[in-house]
Amino acid sequence: MIWITKYRYEVLTKEVGERARDVIRQICDQKDIKIISGVVSKDHVHLYISYPPKHSVSDMVKWFKGRSSRKLQDEFPQLGKVYWGKHFWAIGYAAFSSGHITDEMIKEYLEKHDQHPNHNDEDFKVE
Repeated sequence: MIWITKYRYEVLTKEVGERARDVIRQICDQKDIKIISGVVSKDHVHLYISYPPKHSVSDMVKWFKGRSSRKLQDEFPQLGKVYWGKHFWAIGYAAFSSGHITDEMIKEYLEKHDQHPNHNDEDFKVE
């Protein structure tokens, strides 16, 4: 699952990126979603998750984007200068199932993701 910030602004740095990660983890804990791997980059989020079949992908994206947008904009007023319309995330998302590729291939992709120029060192880890 992948989604980007509106206008691809690089605002998910330092405290904002850490807080976004924390909010996403909280949602996963509440909804019985397991984060296998993931990355919060400066302008987008990658999540490799395992979730119960009762959840739809669109509902999960709505939870992740909706709650994180509200919390981040409430807790970091400086974001209001960039996102004056209260829309933090861009419209849309990408979601892929791992049916024809292996878990190892996805993990390798996410591990090498740090070589991307927009990478932020703050990442999701399974504890």
